[in-house]
Amino acid sequence: MQLQINDTFNKELPSDPNKTNTRRQVKNATHSYVSPKQPTKPKLIHASPEMAKELGIDPESFSSKEFLDVFSGSKIYPKTNPYAMAYAGHQFGNWAGQLGDGRAINLFEVKHNGNLWALQLKGAGETPYSRQGDGLAVLRSSVREYLCSEAMYHLGVPTTRALSLMLSGDDVLRDMLYDGNPEYEKGAIVCRTAPTFIRFGNFELFAARQDTKNLKRLTDYTIQHFYPELGAPSKETYIEFFKAVSERTLEMIIHWQRVGFVHGVMNTDNMSILGLTIDYGPYGWLEGFDFGWTPNTTDAQNKRYRYGNQPNVGLWNLLQLANALFPLVEEPEPFELILNNYKTNFETKTLQMMRSKLGLEIEAETDSTLMADLEDCLLLTETDMTIFFRLLANFEKGKPERGIKAVEKAFYKKEELTEDKSNQWLAWFSNYERRINIEASTDSERKLSMNTVNPKYVLRNYMAQLAIDKADDGDYSLIDELFNLLKNPYSEQPEHENWFAKRPEWARHKVGCSMLSCSS
Repeated sequence: MQLQINDTFNKELPSDPNKTNTRRQVKNATHSYVSPKQPTKPKLIHASPEMAKELGIDPESFSSKEFLDVFSGSKIYPKTNPYAMAYAGHQFGNWAGQLGDGRAINLFEVKHNGNLWALQLKGAGETPYSRQGDGLAVLRSSVREYLCSEAMYHLGVPTTRALSLMLSGDDVLRDMLYDGNPEYEKGAIVCRTAPTFIRFGNFELFAARQDTKNLKRLTDYTIQHFYPELGAPSKETYIEFFKAVSERTLEMIIHWQRVGFVHGVMNTDNMSILGLTIDYGPYGWLEGFDFGWTPNTTDAQNKRYRYGNQPNVGLWNLLQLANALFPLVEEPEPFELILNNYKTNFETKTLQMMRSKLGLEIEAETDSTLMADLEDCLLLTETDMTIFFRLLANFEKGKPERGIKAVEKAFYKKEELTEDKSNQWLAWFSNYERRINIEASTDSERKLSMNTVNPKYVLRNYMAQLAIDKADDGDYSLIDELFNLLKNPYSEQPEHENWFAKRPEWARHKVGCSMLSCSS
């Protein structure tokens, strides 16, 4: 296994001179050097051939001892220096101070086919930033991260990715429900990948400490390697940098809204500077369409990170990044303009996204009303978002009375569709038919277009939990089945029709299938 190592972060940015792996406040540094914990008996559960090829790794090497050693943290790849990154952040709207990679260790960076990739082990042991944690991860959260990051990539959502999923051979103590009843679970390690794992919080850390020198070094590094089109560092470049990050962040969140994904913990330390979905913890997909739904037990009361609030939280987080970058510009107006544009662009892009989901190409003044009325209908009874939009593609012109029949599989309890509710749906389908009649596309052309943006298959929490339960028993076949299913989420895949289904009733309130905690 020959990797083209091309480390930049830990060579071009200031490192922590203290080499001891003790919890502490780390000053004047972007990272601390630390070695992964030696796992007792590592075992490869699954690896992504597609991601391996992106890195220049032959999938044939998955069975090698070298692959097992390097990506379980058993051995350090020659001439590399693993490290944990320092960052801060706002958590649930409150300043949390220094956070950092508490259970993630960056192995190295690889350059392949002109692309730079950072490789990171999640769950590989404690770091100076672990606080009260042990730096480890359990099988359930690792399966969820591994499957979801690759699933999101194939959905077309900007995301970090995953190379491998391993058992560590060690048991890890976790209080899954925070109810004072911790239990031992199987430990696991995910190797996740991204061009960089720099977050909003990396900039916030230096800004909070008024360390403008290192704030500038970090910003200049980020622009040079990941936004080179912006040119040499200057006040104007820093403003353009913030604008680009703002646009990427909005694009990511619009994709989340499109597929019904809820991140669950949009803290500023979980916001990628590249606009990638990062840190898959208590995430979930909407089952019943609900703007107020959050999958995070910690967020159950205030619902800060609910589905309908994700765009607003993205804006709030960008404001914190603007505050962090302000010392480099010292003018508030450019930041204010970009943040105001985010609001306008969100409305415009949401309308464009919803048009695509409805198979509309022409812009009409009535579209906003049509979509608002649809949202009202979707809330009349519990309606599965993924199934509804997928089946809506089967709607035929000239037959609005058949609209409910076309999508009835999406209703959890069809008997709750009273006469008044059915009439409200019929009115919407009639308006929808009038609207698509001004389009040039045929029914079949519209269906083809809609099926490229409305997935048939997403990683529902109950599906992930079934794979976790089997994996706990040593059966990894369902992980492989879901991994391959989710590579083609927009394809019909009739052999997997059983996964095109609403959440089963047994999963409605089951731990891991409805609400999840941050504990992993």
